[in-house]
Amino acid sequence: MWGLIAKITLLPGKRDEMIGVLQESAADMPGCLSYVVAKDDADENTIWVTEVWDSMASHDASLALPAVKNAVPKGRALVSSFEKVAVTRPVWGAGLPGAHIHQSADVIGASSSSHR
Repeated sequence: MWGLIAKITLLPGKRDEMIGVLQESAADMPGCLSYVVAKDDADENTIWVTEVWDSMASHDASLALPAVKNAVPKGRALVSSFEKVAVTRPVWGAGLPGAHIHQSADVIGASSSSHR
């Protein structure tokens, strides 16, 4: 799996409009396992987008989808700044198919034994 976490700061008063743009464009994206848009409690003009994909190739291919291509100019007009916070490799998540639970358990076991 492949993941991305982004912080998007919007022009004042444009947060809900941007959430609508993302809702419309993120539907039916092949390979997208999770696409979460969250409001920042501390900043009324900021949202966080957390994406989980079956692969980076699926994410990259999504950028060519008509709904995504149409959303880009709408979104750009609303954005003050975009920060790619992290590219991740998800290993577990509630509702994610094929999460590698045994790998997470191995990591937990290794970190527990290192604290002894």
